Amino acid sequence: MLGTLTEVFSEQIKKVIKISKAPTVINEDNVYQEGDSNVLDVLDGMVNSLLLPGSSLDGLKNLEELLEKAESGKACLLLVEHYSNLDLSILSLLARLAGGRGKAISDSLMAIAGMKLNEHNHVVAAFTGAYTKIIIYPSRSIQELDPEKEKDEILRANAINRAAMKSLIRHKYKGKLVLIFPSGTRYRPWDPDSKKGVREIDSYIRSFDYMCFVTINGEILHVQKTDMMNDVVSKDVIRVTAGPVTDCNAFRDKIHASAADGADKKQAVADAIMNELEKMHTAAEEERKKLLK
Repeated sequence: MLGTLTEVFSEQIKKVIKISKAPTVINEDNVYQEGDSNVLDVLDGMVNSLLLPGSSLDGLKNLEELLEKAESGKACLLLVEHYSNLDLSILSLLARLAGGRGKAISDSLMAIAGMKLNEHNHVVAAFTGAYTKIIIYPSRSIQELDPEKEKDEILRANAINRAAMKSLIRHKYKGKLVLIFPSGTRYRPWDPDSKKGVREIDSYIRSFDYMCFVTINGEILHVQKTDMMNDVVSKDVIRVTAGPVTDCNAFRDKIHASAADGADKKQAVADAIMNELEKMHTAAEEERKKLLK
């Protein structure tokens, strides 16, 4: 371990805070945010300094096939495992380093992100400004609101999510690869539920045409129980694996058809997604361990 994010990258943090244009308050008018190449350059340098030899993207051809479908006007998803706030950064950088159409893949990424990243920490907000994204008010956060005491916040949440869905509809047919973390949060080892898929992911699957599952093996930023900026940095071999292009409707219909009578079919889809990611992760970890010997 090299230290906390704040300790290891203090100079980069100061620089990004200076140049960032990311809003720290979200409303229905700024849910869509274009990526900032100046911030991206700094983040790339940070991530690259932590990647050990052997780090790579596997399954580039699958992502190239998905991008072709997106460029032809299809709505395309990336369903990605979520271990740290550098997951998107890792995928973006390793795609560009992979050759082929890797840069085009990286440029096409559009993440669905929870508003916590913008509003709870101005440093995190500054760094997330590197990537194009649509901000949502997560369902888990809405469920925690008191219907009687926090009516105004509920109205705000609904306004943000309506605007986010409108923005998604406008952009998802424009050659974008829409990136979603189906767990809705980073995996925290002390909280097994943090690796459970959110049932709302079923609605995304229903409204998209094609998708790829993406796993991340290895870890350069370790989540802690305190503030995000206290997450611990280390060097590691990182392997990102993109699975084959999958028809969204066929996948969803298969899960719905196999669900038991009376079962929550939306949750069944979310569970199936997480199961597929876990299988891919386990297989990729076996290959990664060979590089560590």
